[in-house]
Amino acid sequence: MAGRTGAVSGRACLGCAAALDDPFLDLGAQPLANALLRPEDAARPEPRFPLAVAYCARCHLVQLTETAPPEALFGEYLYFTSFSDHFLAHARAMADTLIERFALSSRRRVLEIASNDGYLLQFFQQRGVPVLGVEPARNVAAVATARGIPTLTRFFGPDAVEEIVGGFGRAEVIVGNNVLAHVPTINAFFEAVRDCLTADGAAVFEFPYLGDTLARTAFDTVYHEHVFYYSLAAVARLAARARLEVFDVERHPVHGESLRVFVQHTGARPLALAVERLRRAEAAAGLTSAARYDGFSRDVRKVCDDLVRMLRRLRGEGRRLAAYGAPAKATVLLNACGIGPDLLEFTVDRSPHKQGRLIPGVRIPIRPAEDLVREMPDVTLLLPWNLADEIVTQQAEYLRKGGAFIVPVPTPRVVDATALRADL
Repeated sequence: MAGRTGAVSGRACLGCAAALDDPFLDLGAQPLANALLRPEDAARPEPRFPLAVAYCARCHLVQLTETAPPEALFGEYLYFTSFSDHFLAHARAMADTLIERFALSSRRRVLEIASNDGYLLQFFQQRGVPVLGVEPARNVAAVATARGIPTLTRFFGPDAVEEIVGGFGRAEVIVGNNVLAHVPTINAFFEAVRDCLTADGAAVFEFPYLGDTLARTAFDTVYHEHVFYYSLAAVARLAARARLEVFDVERHPVHGESLRVFVQHTGARPLALAVERLRRAEAAAGLTSAARYDGFSRDVRKVCDDLVRMLRRLRGEGRRLAAYGAPAKATVLLNACGIGPDLLEFTVDRSPHKQGRLIPGVRIPIRPAEDLVREMPDVTLLLPWNLADEIVTQQAEYLRKGGAFIVPVPTPRVVDATALRADL
């Protein structure tokens, strides 16, 4: 987990092409976070790719130093947003807000990039707004189509513009939730957004906030699908390069903390005061200075060391340990910390698409969520810590029977049913 040395790495920024310094976080060669294994493939070696993150001093874009092939990442995808009640409620509220703010109707269109299984577009469609999703994962797009959500199964970019504009038209609202991080060719992506947006339209992007990632030492959000880790400053530079501008920004408590950034053709409407306020706050917090990233690797190592020490102590006391969830962040955290079946018997997950598989690298089996109460491990490592409130509600019986959770970041700690809600 080497930190940044200040020496030039020889790699160029994917945003502005400036030379990048050495990574401030290097997690070594890691398996793909969402490439869950079938049991029959457990004996086969997995592909691993370097996972390291650097900061661009010129445009403030935090990014991976090497990327994995998109086809390996998104050809088959096992993340279905609809299996999270929290994200569904967030999506419904987002749709209602955008419909009201931008006066959407049967004559004003919504385009969603990386639309997953239609979890968001369904709420626009229910209110009579024409929608189109663009989703590259075939299996996920098929679910959306079966729900009646018009979906193009392809990557969004310049080569998709003609098909979208010709068949659907330019959109008054373009939405991209948790997609900006996934696109290596980010300048071309913003240009395609510009070309698919009406003159008075708004593109709305939501993504985990870099400031929160640093504050929480949430290194488990770093994985190969996430090429970039965004501040407002970085998004504003990218938008300007495509002759677009950020005109508003909001903070939302999802994925830890996320930014919702509103982008438009330059000059389409006045800029909200929130934009300048957050720009100043980021500068004051050091997000636009290389010095802020020094020491992050050391903080990550401490989290891992403390967590492993805690798990070993509990096992030494004769406690049975398991985990909850199989999100991408689970693969990163468990592999980075070296936590395997010798410490955790299994993990559970609500998604039937993940059940019966194994977490990459560490090969921990994924079982149905009901097995948590059936097996009653003494302590459960809460891997999707950003959904703690939702999971506590779902697992009330486990907690009533004496189970407890470990929340791994920012400092690993064991909490029971009463303390968990007060602690988060």
